[in-house]
Amino acid sequence: MFLPSVFASLGPGPCLIGPIGLSELLIILFLVLLFFGPKRLPDVAEALGKSIRKFKEASRDVKSDIESSTDKKSEITEGKDKQG
Repeated sequence: MFLPSVFASLGPGPCLIGPIGLSELLIILFLVLLFFGPKRLPDVAEALGKSIRKFKEASRDVKSDIESSTDKKSEITEGKDKQG
């Protein structure tokens, strides 16, 4: 039995990589600490947080742009239906 994967949307076939568990997460965090060191780790975390915040803001902007454009299109089509 294959577990659902983060890469399941890549196509059909067996999933070789499952979801990340606690032990894998701890190993990754240990490697990051080993690679960057304890002095630079707060700077790396801050930069990562800022990047995530910017990404969320950009995705919110894109979503609002899409919603506003669909609202405008629906208003235009409703206006045409009322006229004729």
